[in-house]
Amino acid sequence: MVSALQIHVSGIKSSVSFSPVTKQTTRVSRIRCSASTPKKQYNIAVLPGDGIGTEVTPIAIDALRLAGSLEGIEFVFKEMPIGGAAIEATGVPLPEETLKLLEASSLKRHLAEGVDLMIIREIGGGLYQGVPRGFGINTLGEETGFCTEIYSKGEVDRVARIAFDMAVQRRGKVCSVDKSSVLESSMLWRKTVMALSTEYPKVELMHMLVDTSGMELVRCPKQFDVLLTSNVFGDILSDVASVINGGIGMLPSACIGGPGPQLFEPVHGSAPDIDGEDVANPLAAVLTAVMLLRYGLKEEAVAKRIENAIFDILDKGFRTRDIATVGKKIVGCKRMGEEILNSLYVKSPASLCN
Repeated sequence: MVSALQIHVSGIKSSVSFSPVTKQTTRVSRIRCSASTPKKQYNIAVLPGDGIGTEVTPIAIDALRLAGSLEGIEFVFKEMPIGGAAIEATGVPLPEETLKLLEASSLKRHLAEGVDLMIIREIGGGLYQGVPRGFGINTLGEETGFCTEIYSKGEVDRVARIAFDMAVQRRGKVCSVDKSSVLESSMLWRKTVMALSTEYPKVELMHMLVDTSGMELVRCPKQFDVLLTSNVFGDILSDVASVINGGIGMLPSACIGGPGPQLFEPVHGSAPDIDGEDVANPLAAVLTAVMLLRYGLKEEAVAKRIENAIFDILDKGFRTRDIATVGKKIVGCKRMGEEILNSLYVKSPASLCN
């Protein structure tokens, strides 16, 4: 499996059938839109999970539903329990009904100006999955802990191909991050990536040691398009990169490349400390919906609608408290969602509004 993280910032511009409640429609009551007859339909499994997931996920669903309707696309959502909510309802964190829905899903086989980068991280192998691992006693009688990083040529080739294919769709640049100066696993990584690059003559490949890449992400993130790296390095670099556009409350991600359904989810966790307080940032959830549209469903027009709506409200100064700066309008989770939908309405084609 592969994890993809997208960071997209333009200026300070930095994972949804639309049935708005009265509170949401009050801001757009003078705009009357009629959606076009649906030309396509997608079935999407929704797993809100725990904590703020129940607050931010509906906003992403509303944005998907409205933007889709304006492009003649219907999204049919089936909400299923997972995590703590599932334990309360069924006694297990991942109920059989949720697994069955995912198996049947049609979805089987991202604060610097101008930054738009994608981190492709291998998550099925490497240091986190390697064996042997465990604890022991050394010759001095001291307790030891050990892990093993192992990568096969096939594992590296698979994730690298995803990165190169992604670069073809984007700006045509791949930066492969490793520690080939000292690690044999990274030596194989670099050798494999270099060999594969010959199949992509229009993609520019560069190699960078992981410590250097961490520095460069902070120093000049605009230089990167697609970063390709291993499990542990990607885990670290994605958190480093999260500060570029305001933190993990702004970041979408996806797990792709395996035989099962693709998984699109915000980088942030369930944040039980702010659950129910209407202060969560829903933008990561909404941007996750954008990533699903763009890379999962190949529906660029709908993705662009939602993305532009996000840029619009950020341009207008709306911020949740986690990304607030002096002079901006601090709003809650629900209000941020209302503003996204309002922008989607206002920017809909004249032919759809009267």
